Amino acid sequence: MAPLPVVDEHSFDELQARLGADFARELVSTFDEEAPRLVGELRAAAAAAAAAAADSAERFRRAAHTLKGDSRTFGAPRLAAALLHLEQVGMHDGAALQALAGEVENLQAALRVLAAR
Repeated sequence: MAPLPVVDEHSFDELQARLGADFARELVSTFDEEAPRLVGELRAAAAAAAAAAADSAERFRRAAHTLKGDSRTFGAPRLAAALLHLEQVGMHDGAALQALAGEVENLQAALRVLAAR
């Protein structure tokens, strides 16, 4: 099986065609602002798991779900798959959670390049 790309350019091109290049750039800008916060939510929720397991698990699931939806909007299957995994296993895969921040940064960089075209 071939590795998933950081971003599916065809999906991003369709997004631009559907919504317009200016709005797509706004979405990229919003993602740039929100994604690091959501990764922080994931980390904070994971760190607080022992203190308040139920609340932390729900915060974690909600942040993973939101970020997964955002990544799917941009046609980012690798990030979406990683987030689906975290949504399913919860906060128990520390290695996947660690890798997530880098994956978000890769997507942010790829989206900035695509949005600037």
